[in-house]
Amino acid sequence: MPTSDSYQGYLIEALKDKIHAAAYLTAHLEDEEPEPGLLELALSNVFEALGEPNMSAEDAKLHLEKFDPLLSQNGIATIYALASWLNALGLKLTVAVDERDKGEEKDSVGGGKLAEVGNI
Repeated sequence: MPTSDSYQGYLIEALKDKIHAAAYLTAHLEDEEPEPGLLELALSNVFEALGEPNMSAEDAKLHLEKFDPLLSQNGIATIYALASWLNALGLKLTVAVDERDKGEEKDSVGGGKLAEVGNI
């Protein structure tokens, strides 16, 4: 009888594609009813997919050590720390116009992307 790969293995393999990883995190960040711990799990999965294979063992260990303190920060420092943490994985945190917003004025900023946080 053939065996199937675990979902976790499939997920980590899929997240090695940075576009997929970005979409995965975006889905978690945009969840209208977020469950505690799911964003932390999503960030851990992305780290497993992008961090460990693309960093030396020592750099990966140091980067992972920043994870818990990052999530326990309060205020504005958290968003900048998260942006920096993601940047080390080859991702960046962005803010975009919600396409569901039907009241957009003609003179508003076009192109969707309003601001980027990263490269800190």
